[in-house]
Amino acid sequence: MATRWGICGAGKISDDFTVALKTRPAEDHQIVAVAAHKLEDAQEFANKHSISRVYGSYEELARDPDIDVVYVGVIHPYHLSACKLFTNAKKNVLCEKPLAMNAKEVKEILDSAEKNDVFLMEAAWTRFFPASVQIRNLLAQEYIGEVKMVRADYGVPRSDQKELGGGALLDLGIYCLQFISMVYNGEKPESIQASGVCLETGVNKTLAVILKYSKNRMAMFTCFTGVQLHNDAIIVGTKGKIQVPSPMWCPTSLVVNKKETQYPVPEPSLPLNFTNSTGKRFEAGEVRQCLLKGLKESPVMPHADSLLLAEMEDEIRRQVGVVYSQDCQ
Repeated sequence: MATRWGICGAGKISDDFTVALKTRPAEDHQIVAVAAHKLEDAQEFANKHSISRVYGSYEELARDPDIDVVYVGVIHPYHLSACKLFTNAKKNVLCEKPLAMNAKEVKEILDSAEKNDVFLMEAAWTRFFPASVQIRNLLAQEYIGEVKMVRADYGVPRSDQKELGGGALLDLGIYCLQFISMVYNGEKPESIQASGVCLETGVNKTLAVILKYSKNRMAMFTCFTGVQLHNDAIIVGTKGKIQVPSPMWCPTSLVVNKKETQYPVPEPSLPLNFTNSTGKRFEAGEVRQCLLKGLKESPVMPHADSLLLAEMEDEIRRQVGVVYSQDCQ
């Protein structure tokens, strides 16, 4: 039986996720309904993607009895309210990253999912790309020895609108931070040092972070919402290195000890808004497998990792001086 999806939000990221789902077999995944705050937006989305049910509110989507899991594709300042709406309605949830604006909100979401006994996963889609799966396999085999250093860079021109959750950390840094956390298997760093440039609006434009781990291991990343950076990553071990060429946040190739291997993603049936978005099919596949196994969280992106990411983000924002209204509530 197909996993039946409801789409929350009719924006660009939801559009790409829907295109990605269509690269999966129809007998495995079915999109049942879409909801947006404006009915006309939902209707336009539904017409584009041939979705039969259209709702002008998220509450209507939450009441739909024929949905197994909801994809939350709204912008992150609204993740808390959307996730709790669906978990309280006993719906399984795949929520875009970052899961919430701070650790307090993440805890609320996780507590709600646990209380209602539903599946919840932060959509850290990078982790599910075949290239990322291969990285984890190589690290488990100690192919490059003990990892001593991880570096990642991500810079592209992005929105500086604070009310939309814009900024170097939550827009871009989340990709670098989750990558580092994946490499170090969810280990909490011993210390974090962060520096950056904040605009008068309170949005961080640039960010440079150094993380110190036990046993003399390090990680660092830089983000910039004003210009294009190299957007690559590297993992250095005692016996070699793994290079992740651009785009590191949705990788399709790896260079392991100077040997390059390609890991392509399917071609889309419709134009995409973002690079390699058909790779979202892999996180959708993970959700389906978890539901079939009766799991409430993914072993690849467990709840503990989501909470750790939020706690690290909070510390980075504290050092850089970035405060959101959600921090004061």
